[in-house]
Amino acid sequence: MTTTISTHTLANGLKLVHVPQPQRVGWCGLVVNSGSRDDAPNLFGQAHFVEHTIFKGTTHRRACHIINRMETVGGELNAYTTKEGTVLYSVFPEPYFNRAIDLLADLVMYSVFPDTEIQREKEVVLEEVYSYRDAPSEAVFDDFEDLIFGADTAMGHNILGTEAHIQAISSAHCSQYLKQQYVPENMAFFYLGPAPAHRVFRKAEKCFGAMHHSLCRTPRTTPPILAPQHRVVNIGSHQSHTIVGARIPNMYHESRFALALLNNLLAGPGMNSLLNVQMRERRGLVYTVESSIAAFTDCGLMEIYFGCEQSKVEKSLHIIGNTIDRLAQSPLSAAQLHAAKKQYCGQLLVASQNVEAMALGAGKTFLYWNRVPDIDHTVEHIQAVSAEQIRQAAEMLHPSKATILSFQ
Repeated sequence: MTTTISTHTLANGLKLVHVPQPQRVGWCGLVVNSGSRDDAPNLFGQAHFVEHTIFKGTTHRRACHIINRMETVGGELNAYTTKEGTVLYSVFPEPYFNRAIDLLADLVMYSVFPDTEIQREKEVVLEEVYSYRDAPSEAVFDDFEDLIFGADTAMGHNILGTEAHIQAISSAHCSQYLKQQYVPENMAFFYLGPAPAHRVFRKAEKCFGAMHHSLCRTPRTTPPILAPQHRVVNIGSHQSHTIVGARIPNMYHESRFALALLNNLLAGPGMNSLLNVQMRERRGLVYTVESSIAAFTDCGLMEIYFGCEQSKVEKSLHIIGNTIDRLAQSPLSAAQLHAAKKQYCGQLLVASQNVEAMALGAGKTFLYWNRVPDIDHTVEHIQAVSAEQIRQAAEMLHPSKATILSFQ
């Protein structure tokens, strides 16, 4: 049965999207077009810190009341920050939809960021920073983005920020960020569950209709494309963590479907991906290899990560380079192209059954694309990708254009 997704935009510019699902659990939340690239230049980590401290008190509720508001009925309240976005959301037994949306509205409209809570949360966030630095398989991604985008640029710095910047963030900085970034025109509200669209939209109007402040931030600047680098960092470990990657076009570019197919073909989640077969199954060189795409509104990044013993790094890099070079030199055969599309479209269908991903995806798609998610639309575009387009996509990741970072 086809799911009819409904959308609406409030007079103040807040986008609303409703996904009907006949189940006893509901999801709702806000997607904010504001992330670490929107941090103040001297306050790296600001967006992430606001995401943490937005739960620490409002004019109506203390931190303990916020924590317990959804938990006491079996629900959850959660949030996360990315380079370009922040998401606040709740999952709850369906009778408690009003409780969830009221709480979300309270957080984005009336958070007060108490000084005592700010100081306490700094210790929590700093522990998170230290834990990432103690995990080379995580830290290598942050350092790689510094190489690709530039360490001191809005896109390049770590989402969590640095110790000095975190210590410098004040309650006033948090309040200012909330007022300037968490504004109607910069957000989308999503709901997934059994409540009818008219009820959800009416409640959203009641909760968020009073918001009328406008977006006020420094215009985003696309980071320049830097020369490829090959850097080795000695971490004193027998295990190596390596990333090979390059800049790609933004999320709206026509090449996005070919890049998605290429990414899946190279080292997607399937055990039969080209690099997993060549590097792990046949040769036992690596314990893991995976590729990923991060597409932003004005730029993008494709990465291949692998973990192995130090002595196997060069051989692994050689195989990756040869594989990409072949794809960039010779288009896939008709049979290979058909198989790649069949597998990827099947994975899309399976992934579409993930309720959390469906809920969050609805909000993101409507915010960034002004349309609703449609798996048939995606499949149609995937099926239209040609072998030549995949070849051109492989050229973007060609060894001559790739940056390499290896923690050894």
